[in-house]
Amino acid sequence: MNKHDDPSDGAESPLHADTEPRPSRRNFLKASGLLAAGGATALSAATTAAAAAAKDTAGQLPLPKQFAAAAATPPEVPKLPMNGATLFAKACKAEGLAALFCCPGNYTVTHAMAAIGIPVYTGRDERSMSHAADAFTRVTGEVSATSGTEGPGFTNLISGLANAKAARTPILFLSSNKSVREEDTEAAIQLIEQQSVTARLVKWQKRLVNPHRNHEYAAYAFRQLKTGVPSPVHLDFTAEAGDGKLNKPGDIVYNFDKSLYRTDARPHPSPAHVAKAVALLQSAKRPIIVSSTGVFYSKAWDALRQFAEKTQIPVVESGAMRGQFPDDHALSATCAPAALASADVVMLVGQYCMPNIGEYAFGPDAHYIRIDMAAEDIGRNLPIAVGIVSDEKAALEVLLREAPAMRHDDWLAEIAAARKAFEDENDAIYKQVLGYKDAVHPAVIAKELSDFLYHGAIPKEQTLIGSGGFGIARYTRRWLRAYRPAQIMNGQYQFGTVGADVGYAVGAGVAVKEGIGAQAAYKGHPTVTIMGDASFGYSGMEIETLAKLRIPAIIIVYNNNAWGTWYLQDDEPLVVPMHLFQENIRYDKMAEALGGHGIYVSKPEEFTPALKKAWKTAVDTGMPTVINVQGKKEYWQREKFPPGFLGKIEPGVTSYYH
Repeated sequence: MNKHDDPSDGAESPLHADTEPRPSRRNFLKASGLLAAGGATALSAATTAAAAAAKDTAGQLPLPKQFAAAAATPPEVPKLPMNGATLFAKACKAEGLAALFCCPGNYTVTHAMAAIGIPVYTGRDERSMSHAADAFTRVTGEVSATSGTEGPGFTNLISGLANAKAARTPILFLSSNKSVREEDTEAAIQLIEQQSVTARLVKWQKRLVNPHRNHEYAAYAFRQLKTGVPSPVHLDFTAEAGDGKLNKPGDIVYNFDKSLYRTDARPHPSPAHVAKAVALLQSAKRPIIVSSTGVFYSKAWDALRQFAEKTQIPVVESGAMRGQFPDDHALSATCAPAALASADVVMLVGQYCMPNIGEYAFGPDAHYIRIDMAAEDIGRNLPIAVGIVSDEKAALEVLLREAPAMRHDDWLAEIAAARKAFEDENDAIYKQVLGYKDAVHPAVIAKELSDFLYHGAIPKEQTLIGSGGFGIARYTRRWLRAYRPAQIMNGQYQFGTVGADVGYAVGAGVAVKEGIGAQAAYKGHPTVTIMGDASFGYSGMEIETLAKLRIPAIIIVYNNNAWGTWYLQDDEPLVVPMHLFQENIRYDKMAEALGGHGIYVSKPEEFTPALKKAWKTAVDTGMPTVINVQGKKEYWQREKFPPGFLGKIEPGVTSYYH
């Protein structure tokens, strides 16, 4: 933006708009020091103590002393006169914005948010920080924000914006923009007209040009973020909107309390449509419920469980996060994919991103009930027998009241048999690959990680998993389980971007470290994120961010020396080299150089000991560890290394359906 505190004399001095902005020393300390509400920071006293205890641990780098100085700086209380950025930050604070993930850039706005006490987490690049915001919101249910500067920063975060759109994640995307007086001049980096770029990726967007109306547009933004079907919102700030001065109360337009500019009311289902849905479910012999994203955001998991138990209808999960219906429940069909084709009535609850016919494994003659808050979306991609326009929790509560108790003994027996067959198949796969000793097969990672997290000393519902990767996910997803809301964060949901996963680890790690939203009961515990070597190449520098924030994250990299798209058909004589990497790259050494810890695993018997060591490091020191697991690209060949490249078990996850 145009004005910044000059560190030479502490006075505010205007700069020309085509001059690259320079952050003030005071605000930079606040932003980089992660200032949070009440003077607390993400570098809390407990974290600092843990860091001190770990100071002799190999791989850890010291934090700059400015972090401690920033931690001791109390948040400012905004008062007139103020600039437009502070007015906007004030509205965000009143709305309870849970976190801002950003990099240098858009200084006036991000510094105002840090100064007022909104928790700010800074990373290496805007792409990773937009993915961090996405993961944070997916696992907490709380609105977060991310920011980029005009030009490079804005284009960097587009990948995260597209991911958030596919997952229907309510994130506030902020960016700076050219000044109005420099419109169409192509000055410096101010070449991009942002609104046309984001138009189809957001629920609502606005270019801000008048600081007097910033509170009004904050109200628009949070009304879109916190009501209806969630999705990203994009605001870009011109220099005038951020820097412009507000001197008296009359300068602020529509300065209302949040209770006056939006409502907490939720749509409830019509009795007629509820009656139709109940009748259809009663007539079904094999009904099933699909629990998806809307169940999480409406906090409808208790109503879902009670309705399923009363009607004895099994539940299969699909969505950007999993665990709203526990996998160990007798009615869970998530691990019974072979039974889905038998379903005759399917009730979709909160399935915002609709799969096409055939993407689910349901049969062609199945009838569908859909519960969704957007009437205009009901019927897209799938023919709907009954469409219920309602908040998911409200609809399930009404259905629970109106539906009679039901029995589906034969259907539940079929589900149980399919679940057992699936587990038996997994056991057979694991036994099949134990003979591969020259590298680590992905089934070893999947099975032994599952044993460690769910069948050992750790409570099975404790650990949040970031499920990423392409080929590796075809295995790990078969063994991953969720027992409480948002225990699994599905990274590649309906939009298979490569390279988001360490950014996801930052956002999910912050959520658990601080115990925010759905993660409150698991505050401070380690998290695990799984990815491929291609993904780590994009976002691996964020290991430094994890180390800086003292996040106890365990990063498992499946290193098979290739893009996940590489596999050699047995009748092809040549390998296509453009899909390959150098062999046996030491990503673990990179982690150590960035302040984390690294472990290299090249034999199957080394994986579980490495996992135990990484877990101990996370618990004892609060620091991240990269487990670099050496695989081989040939494991995707079905004839030579069965079972080869597996298909999917859940629609919408890992990008492509097989």
